[in-house]
Amino acid sequence: MTDRTETKDPPSNIGRIALAGAVAGLGAAIAIGGMEWFSISEQFPLALIPFATSIVLVMGSPHAEPAQPRALVGGHVVSALVGLAVLKVTGPGEVAAAAGVGLAVLAMYLTGTFHPPAGINPLLVISHNLPWTFLFAPVLCGALLLTAFALVWHRWIRREPWPHRWL
Repeated sequence: MTDRTETKDPPSNIGRIALAGAVAGLGAAIAIGGMEWFSISEQFPLALIPFATSIVLVMGSPHAEPAQPRALVGGHVVSALVGLAVLKVTGPGEVAAAAGVGLAVLAMYLTGTFHPPAGINPLLVISHNLPWTFLFAPVLCGALLLTAFALVWHRWIRREPWPHRWL
């Protein structure tokens, strides 16, 4: 009779996955709290700050290409610019908003800045008839602050490399 050694299944990754999810959730909650604070202090409606889904993407899927700084910042800026240009040419309206989102997707692809959450920017710009200042605050400033937050969060809290590339 031969001696057979039992092999054990590798330990489950559920605990590690749950911890990573909890850390990502905490980071997202802190970032959203900062957005809420800004919204209240500046009396700027939170619904017009387009970063909630960006935060979820950058915290929860930091390795994804759309979660890298080029896409995060560039996607928001490009899509807001498209929305502002469409608004300038057509004025506000449902057709303009739909065209703005479609053109923003095209522009993000062409510029290598595809960031799906940024697709909301033209919709916000056109449907709320927002001014050109929206491009700088909250869009550019917010995207840069979110990038800085993600850098600190991933490198110092999670102790993981982020971003994988800047440009």
